Amino acid sequence: MDFDFLAAHAEALPDKPALICGDRVLDYAAVLRQANRAANVLIGLGCHKEDRVALMTFNSIEGSEIAHGCRRAGLVIVPVNYRLRGAEIAYVLNDSGAKVAFAGPDHVDAMAEAGPHLNHDVRFVAVGDHVPQGWLGFGELMRNAAQQFDSVGDGLGASMIYTSGTTGNPKGAWRPHGVDIANVLQIISIFDLSQPDVHLMCGPGYHSAVSFFSVLHHVLGATIVVQPKFEADDALDLIERHRVTTTFMAPTLLQRLVDAQQARPRDTSSLRALILGAAPCPYALKVRAEAAFGQVLWEFYGATETGINTVLRPEDQLRKPGSCGTLVPGQEIRLVRDGGAEAAVGEPGELMVRSAWQAEYFNRPDATNGSTHDGFFTVGDVAYRDEEGYYYICDRRADMIISGGVNIYPAEVEAVLHAHPAVVDAAVIGIPDDQWGESVKAVVQLRPGAAVMREDLIVFCGQRLAGYKKPRSIDFVDELPRDAAGKLLKRKLRDVYWAGAGRKI
Repeated sequence: MDFDFLAAHAEALPDKPALICGDRVLDYAAVLRQANRAANVLIGLGCHKEDRVALMTFNSIEGSEIAHGCRRAGLVIVPVNYRLRGAEIAYVLNDSGAKVAFAGPDHVDAMAEAGPHLNHDVRFVAVGDHVPQGWLGFGELMRNAAQQFDSVGDGLGASMIYTSGTTGNPKGAWRPHGVDIANVLQIISIFDLSQPDVHLMCGPGYHSAVSFFSVLHHVLGATIVVQPKFEADDALDLIERHRVTTTFMAPTLLQRLVDAQQARPRDTSSLRALILGAAPCPYALKVRAEAAFGQVLWEFYGATETGINTVLRPEDQLRKPGSCGTLVPGQEIRLVRDGGAEAAVGEPGELMVRSAWQAEYFNRPDATNGSTHDGFFTVGDVAYRDEEGYYYICDRRADMIISGGVNIYPAEVEAVLHAHPAVVDAAVIGIPDDQWGESVKAVVQLRPGAAVMREDLIVFCGQRLAGYKKPRSIDFVDELPRDAAGKLLKRKLRDVYWAGAGRKI
């Protein structure tokens, strides 16, 4: 990027609100001063360019100040999933080699539990009033820091976001400083984002897309309304109060938003772009969302490692059921069958991407090389393409069920289950079967007060799917395991059913 966007907006738009959180409002001039203070704090703690800085907090103004400070100081921000504990946090700090770790008021105790598991010295900083012995207080450090700093960062800044670890320990997807301005402007243009926008940051900031869309709005000089932690009624109130125009969320959050809007409607007429990602959005939910908010849905396919690769526009949401859209210009996608041949139109293949946003796994050349083929990167998703060039994600290869030698993609079955009026959430997995290798198991969460027989759900699926795809058995649960970003943690489900099988598949 050819200019420092924060400094430019602080000069051109000094009084414009940049961050709103509750009753607190920081204009662009104030955010620049605070980012400079944060950069000076980090340099004072011994950080040098390209050092890693961990941040574990709910969405907050302080979190934004720290992230902007890292960018201006040329440091690498490492968001930490705030659901992690002790040794899990220590794994991220050790693997990244983080020099400084910030913890928000609600996460100091969890971060402190990481201490005994560390293999190097880390400076811990508490963001809030509770400052444990041996820690530093962010507030005091900021009060004593200078508000001038000559930025050495470039572009959007560098980041290292840890994958959810669905196949073992999480890996740090490292994206360096200096993403080309043309690539940034292209994404802004595709979603038609602009400076007058008011963006609601409501998902967890450690999720790559949540932080990405927030920083894009600061690149533009737009206003960001910060919701510390998603709550549907509060999100609707914020949209109404601040005339929010754009937001990003996972489908599970959208479902809660639609339910809350239908229970007590708010004025959401300002909303023009509700962007979906992180997981497939069921068609039935899209129909409900359009009825509640109008034709404002956007959806994309992408990954922490590859950025945004396809986009489905509002006018195509109901016209192209199940699609994640068409290719983002300037990127390349290959769909590769087993054996290496390219898949034909309508034929599933492993999705591989060549992208300017491509990341690499930090200190894991083996993992990077194992996921890269002729310059194309794969996270293991399987997809097909139709005659019009629209892509459809079948499922993650690791989640595919092989029953009697036939491939079954759980996402297809889950989409049917989501269409049943009694179902609020569903997961489909393969479980051990002595005759077929695996059989299809559905794990279902019902709507409050709803009831349905297992046999009726199986018949419902059988009327809409080929017989071999329908669930052979169904279990009901109070809640499915999802992370705060809405990603279904299927490994936790599978482990229960495979524990005594004596085999992995």
